[in-house]
Amino acid sequence: MMDVNTWILLALTLGALVFAYARSPSLAGDGLLAGGRLLRGVAPELLLGFALAGLVDVLIPSATLVRWLGAESGARGILIGWIVGLVIPGGPYVFFPVAATLFRQGAAPAALLTLITAKTLVSPIRMLTYEAPVLGWPLTFARLVPGVLLPPLVGLLGGALYRWFANRP
Repeated sequence: MMDVNTWILLALTLGALVFAYARSPSLAGDGLLAGGRLLRGVAPELLLGFALAGLVDVLIPSATLVRWLGAESGARGILIGWIVGLVIPGGPYVFFPVAATLFRQGAAPAALLTLITAKTLVSPIRMLTYEAPVLGWPLTFARLVPGVLLPPLVGLLGGALYRWFANRP
């Protein structure tokens, strides 16, 4: 069964394909081939990410997860999400399936939003391999400091917004 997100993605993809084909049938074919190359490049990470998410699902008992990141964890859950988000390795193909598993298992929105924000704002590997060598250390540190401090605020505000959105009819 397809959800709304899948229908929207399908409509956007079909619309882009029709538009590309109208411009040139070869353009549509080139676009599909480029998509296939991208899939081939990320397939190992996707498979590993979903395998890791499945393992997290069976290895971390729900009671432990709820104690660490659940609704009752409060500020401690935000602190744990903040620390885990700053140090967890892996790109988006690995991380987001794991985050989805944590949410399904009972992680509180505030703690999970803190974790996601910390993970996406601060990446030590990206900082050391791309950012500092290309942009220099002063600009890297100027982005790093607020990037490290912002996740708890996003978690608190995002948790409140999640409650508000979830209670809307």
